[in-house]
Amino acid sequence: MCRVPGVSRSGYYDRVQHAPSDRKQSDERLKLEIKVAHIRTRETYGTRRLQTELADNGIIVGRDRLARLRKELRLHCKQKRKFRATTNSDHNLPVTPNLLNQNFTPTAPNQVWVADSVV
Repeated sequence: MCRVPGVSRSGYYDRVQHAPSDRKQSDERLKLEIKVAHIRTRETYGTRRLQTELADNGIIVGRDRLARLRKELRLHCKQKRKFRATTNSDHNLPVTPNLLNQNFTPTAPNQVWVADSVV
């Protein structure tokens, strides 16, 4: 098992027997906090705003470390989309009449039926 990755037997067992470093453990705790904050902010905050958000919750972390952990977690901000009009109101088709005339309180069932006729 040690031949494939090119690690000596003593090096393998040295790595297996030692506990993770304090930095590794701290990073794992921070990753959990970052995931929670990322979801809480609707996945829209970048590194700088997320750093402020975490600081408001009492978690002090540097911007570069936060960026590295976000990259490891593959967390990205949702990008705003350009507004694109999807309704073409400039047409020669007839406009259907408004038969309801803002009377939204029918007195019996099945008196008023509503449909959307947008093309």
